[in-house]
Amino acid sequence: MSTKKKILLTLTIGVLIVAGIALYMFNKPARDVQATETDFSYRASAIVNEYLTDAKAANAKYLDEEGNSKVLEITGIVSDISEDFNNHKVILLKNATDKAGVSATFTVETNAHTNNVKLGDEITIKGVIRSGAAFDSDLEMYENVIIDKCDIVSK
Repeated sequence: MSTKKKILLTLTIGVLIVAGIALYMFNKPARDVQATETDFSYRASAIVNEYLTDAKAANAKYLDEEGNSKVLEITGIVSDISEDFNNHKVILLKNATDKAGVSATFTVETNAHTNNVKLGDEITIKGVIRSGAAFDSDLEMYENVIIDKCDIVSK
């Protein structure tokens, strides 16, 4: 076999391997948060205070080495119900005396589970953390903990 054919064969095999890996990664199923076992259960005010006290330690506790969130169950009082730009329900769990709350964003599949939720209800949600509470000195206001891929936990 000539050198040109060996190089062409090697390149073809390399391209096929890269294409196979890319196809596998593209079609890899998303993590099913609701079917995953819960790692931590807290009241909304507890996780907010943990982030406001030491955000670095809280991130080390709730995120794994790759930066993926552990699965959390958060219980709190519903203080606001809204929708985001993708028509996903967003429920804010916050006591009147708390500086910040927990903003829980639901998915297309779990939006309907929020239909009977009213302001003042105490609910438990399950989801993954996207960002922690913090004080924004430019806006002079507190930012909420953000939890995604949420659903209401029936207890």
